[in-house]
Amino acid sequence: MTWLPRLPPRLLLGTLPTPLVDAPRLRAELGCGPLRIKRDDLAGFGIAGNKTRPLEYLLGDAQAHGVDVLVTGGGPDSNFVAAAAMAARVAGIACELVVWGGASLGPTPNLALAEAAGARLVPLGDDRRERVDVVVSERAAELRAAGRRPLAVPRGGSTPVGAAGFARAAAELLDQCVRLDGAFPASVVLPLGSGGSTAGLLVGLAAAGADTMVLAVSVSRPPEEITPTVLDLARACAAALGTAPPREDRLEVVDHRGPGFGRASAADRAAAATALCTEGLLLDDTYGAKAFAVALARLRAGLVHEGRPGPVVLWHTGGVASALTHLGEPVPATTGAP
Repeated sequence: MTWLPRLPPRLLLGTLPTPLVDAPRLRAELGCGPLRIKRDDLAGFGIAGNKTRPLEYLLGDAQAHGVDVLVTGGGPDSNFVAAAAMAARVAGIACELVVWGGASLGPTPNLALAEAAGARLVPLGDDRRERVDVVVSERAAELRAAGRRPLAVPRGGSTPVGAAGFARAAAELLDQCVRLDGAFPASVVLPLGSGGSTAGLLVGLAAAGADTMVLAVSVSRPPEEITPTVLDLARACAAALGTAPPREDRLEVVDHRGPGFGRASAADRAAAATALCTEGLLLDDTYGAKAFAVALARLRAGLVHEGRPGPVVLWHTGGVASALTHLGEPVPATTGAP
């Protein structure tokens, strides 16, 4: 990883690298070419999945700057809020979480994990997700005025420092693909929420000179809104790391919000069932099922490899707690075909 010369301070949380595994049964089901799964669901820090990666650098940077309280937020089913609470405890700092979803949040496994790790929950009082980051900043300002040393982190940890975690993940992936397949991956498919993972991946791939295509499946915002956010974040991350700027032509953003954020369509549930019954993968409604639905449809149609050598990589980001919460729910009536 010599092409990432200025990584921020890191708090070791995960058991990395995560495995990059072949998917022979899924490949046979789809009738496609070389296919691998990046198992970030096995990142080894609680059940934080890929959220482990930005948190290693966000909390490492927080420690280096004397932060004593992490302020961030998300929804009641957010994987990030639970992971952030656990990471803050490991770092030895307090944690406050702004949570959208109404005054009565209701029990969810992720909120239970966050509270068990000692986080203080701050209910937003309504369902306007876009207000979370504003209230996070306001709460951090209140704490600062009271003499505390807060770090305000937007939803998903999507900052240039947080994105460094996925720049490092890109280097990890490229090394694995070269060892296993003798080539960089042709394409990487991953879900796109707040943008940090996709931005960091673009930075790491550009730094290595990889021609890999990134297919980012947007689960939260329309492509015309989230794409500039991703690219701005990637440029800021690359500048901070002292690496080459990201390649815009290597990014394709696909709109697959379907019935709405965190709500799986029938097509998403079908893709999750295929992943479970072929490779034993447990996918959550918010991210994994939606990304795999798009990927599986394209792989069946032969529209992912684009004639380049190397495998297609599907990035399993985790979300185990959320996946178990919704397992067995009725299949929606809408098809939501990708």
